[in-house]
Amino acid sequence: MIDPLERWREYGDKPDYAGLLTFGGLPYTQDPKELEGMDVAIVGAPTDDLVSDRPGARFGPRAIRAASCPAGAHLEAKIDAFAELRLVDFGDAPVLPADAARTHAAIEATVTQVLDAGAVPIVLGGDHSIAEPDIRACAAKHGPLGLIHFDTHTDTGTHVFGVELSHGTPMYRLVEAEHVAPERYVQIGLRGYWPGEREFAWQARRGITSFFMHDVRERGIRAVVEETLQRIGVGPMFLSVDVDVLDPAFAPGTGTPEPGGMTSADLLWACREIAGRVELVGADVVEVCPTAIGSADTTALVADRIVREILTGIALRRRT
Repeated sequence: MIDPLERWREYGDKPDYAGLLTFGGLPYTQDPKELEGMDVAIVGAPTDDLVSDRPGARFGPRAIRAASCPAGAHLEAKIDAFAELRLVDFGDAPVLPADAARTHAAIEATVTQVLDAGAVPIVLGGDHSIAEPDIRACAAKHGPLGLIHFDTHTDTGTHVFGVELSHGTPMYRLVEAEHVAPERYVQIGLRGYWPGEREFAWQARRGITSFFMHDVRERGIRAVVEETLQRIGVGPMFLSVDVDVLDPAFAPGTGTPEPGGMTSADLLWACREIAGRVELVGADVVEVCPTAIGSADTTALVADRIVREILTGIALRRRT
């Protein structure tokens, strides 16, 4: 008779609702020494102190981990990223509620530990302000980065409700600090009613490329991604995905939903394609808000799959 406990230890063959809550059942560590030799580390950034609308994204990393399923081969790409890559869940950054500056410092320090070990950080948000410390850490390691940014909003405001540090300002701050090269910065999925002329005028002066939802609808996601990759060119690149780029039908559990967005099928394909064709040095998936009205499980599930597609793309690129 097979001992179930021995089977768990030998094969990791257990249901996704059992055992320690990590991304996809990955091994867990918070010891930087155990990052050595890893290809990718999952990092949580559970903070939403800087949101301007619905709170709750601080619970996003936990919800994404809970929605994640065990390893398996991607049926379309014919590859199992969990088998091809050395992966670990590095836990959450030691955030400090109500102190955004120290929380961002903690996120940056945690991501830096991953980078110093030679691994690629994939950060689970949290609100989109976390992009500032995690991209800043990657730029300190690799120099000014290219950035592909899926979002309803540009997040290039100078202020939101009179405050400079916000989930609506990180991309402005990163470009101005020269952590992101504006000529290698592409936004995809913009729509709605914010920001305004001032922000888009600044973007035009800096040479930032914007694809609106009508571009995605009329030209198709494949054409948009192809032009994006041409504009990004060669060099280190960061991928930032705000789940509100999706139509609320696909991601109702987010802080600032906007109708008329992308389908999950288009976004998942795009993330895999991008990760498979660029020098990806980091990524984040943000604004999963499990406490928002609607089916939050749906949003956490698609966020998990976004991470899976990024991992699949990395595995495909390394194989070839």
